[in-house]
Amino acid sequence: MNERNPQELFEEMAKKGHGMFKDFSKNESKEMMSQFGNSWNTIMTRAMESPEEWVKTMGGFYQDQFNLWTNMFNPNAESAVQPDRGDRRFSGDEWEESPVHNYLKQSYLLSSRWLTGMVEDSTLDDKEKKKCDFYTRQFIDAMSPSNFALTNPEVLKETVETKGQNLMAGLENLMKDMEKGSITMTDESAFTLGENIATTPGSVVFENKLIQLVHFKPMTKKVNERPILIIPPCINKYYILDLSEHNSYVRYCLEQGNDVYIISWRNPDESLGDVTWDEYISEGTIPAIDAVKAISGAKKINAVAWCIGGTMLATTLSVLAAQRKKPIASATFFTTLLDYSDPGELGVFIDESQVKQHEHKLKEGGVMPGKQLASTFAMLRANDLIWSYVVNNYLKGKTPPPFDILYWNSDSTNMTAAMYTWYLRNLYLENNLVKPGGVELCGVKIDLGKIDCPVYFLSAIEDHIAPWKTTFTGTELVGGPVEFVLAASGHVAGVINPANKNKRHFWAKGELGKGADHWLESATEEAGSWWPHWDKWLKAQGDKEIDAPKELGNKEYAELEPAPGSFVLAKAS
Repeated sequence: MNERNPQELFEEMAKKGHGMFKDFSKNESKEMMSQFGNSWNTIMTRAMESPEEWVKTMGGFYQDQFNLWTNMFNPNAESAVQPDRGDRRFSGDEWEESPVHNYLKQSYLLSSRWLTGMVEDSTLDDKEKKKCDFYTRQFIDAMSPSNFALTNPEVLKETVETKGQNLMAGLENLMKDMEKGSITMTDESAFTLGENIATTPGSVVFENKLIQLVHFKPMTKKVNERPILIIPPCINKYYILDLSEHNSYVRYCLEQGNDVYIISWRNPDESLGDVTWDEYISEGTIPAIDAVKAISGAKKINAVAWCIGGTMLATTLSVLAAQRKKPIASATFFTTLLDYSDPGELGVFIDESQVKQHEHKLKEGGVMPGKQLASTFAMLRANDLIWSYVVNNYLKGKTPPPFDILYWNSDSTNMTAAMYTWYLRNLYLENNLVKPGGVELCGVKIDLGKIDCPVYFLSAIEDHIAPWKTTFTGTELVGGPVEFVLAASGHVAGVINPANKNKRHFWAKGELGKGADHWLESATEEAGSWWPHWDKWLKAQGDKEIDAPKELGNKEYAELEPAPGSFVLAKAS
């Protein structure tokens, strides 16, 4: 490590931090914290209305803390509490070797359990309780002894071994992150789009103000007559489905004998702020469908979509059905919400007051900044996506290792103001999509029940963005034959589970029509990736093989530039 003058670093950090904290004070955080404070005031007031219960609760807490204190220097004493499964904050041996830090850890965990228990046992209504629980856990996570140098024995050991240079390096890392406005989660210098990530050969064959359409080079001599159009979420870059050769879903589809296309969404700037959900259909998904049909010559195509991309696909199919058009032979939805009645923890950010704030703030147009969206998603897994990097980068002074998924996760995109506010109000707040005729798009009232093509739903059991039991409701909303599959892991890892690694497991063949819990009880657990299961399902929809196209695009849709294209290179504000 190169030694640095601490005074210089602190002065530079103060200058860079002034603007950041000035902006922070302007956002919605004040109202959120006000709601949090009001909820806890209600909890404490109601608790005091039952003095006996309150004394019993506090007595139990103090007794646990007293027992912990008396056992502090007893090496044979059993731990009063253990971290939850998957909690890696205290995994270092140093937490057990130091009696003081072991005490701090256990005292913190006991206090955390007591606070969350107070919320759980409160008489708050369900919605307010979820909000209070969420912000309580944010507070608990932030106050972990692992997040402070003096109370983290791993950091103290690092400080002694490096003579404090880890803290100097950490300050440098902090200033760099303050400059760019986000926490570094991976070594971003290790990746270059088109060179070692998003490398599947192909060409951009269509472009307008919202999309580039990428046509990938076939990898087999014969291909299925119906090509695949992939619709990724517009709030992320498409290359999550084309990371490295070993975990590229796009490459897998090509290797199975498919002619594959993918939409690359433009990262919108303020000039596109008034672009609506309607236009994402009329100038996004529908032109892409038309282009794929024109290039391939197929009468119908297969569509695959992920997350909000799946919601876009569902609304697109409903619009086309209302127009008496049926260009899609089958539709696959990855972790897609169609019913927004229970959106999981994201729901804590969405109520009438907060939606009105966004509508007022964005009424003049512009964009919802991608970095702000990314911060919101990071809060859902604060220990993993915020505090672990605070400790590693700023306290230990280390650079996180290269990881393709985290590089993609850090490469966020903006959302247009018009689309974002419509999305919040019509879907998250009012849940209008589940109501036949509840949403009007492209001049027609839509009905998900009119989607009558075969549908494959893929959800993830640990998904915190699109809870699987809520996504399951989609099986009851569409009108065609349905296959539902539940993958292990979460929103991203549940989808990106390459067949060649044969890891994890999934559930399939459950009984539909009787709810999510019954489906899981009746489902069969199968080892490995769900990708081959989906491929088998797709082939069973009936298709024939034809010679693979020798060229990408055609005369009408000529090659414009090599994949991954230029839209994917634009960085979010």
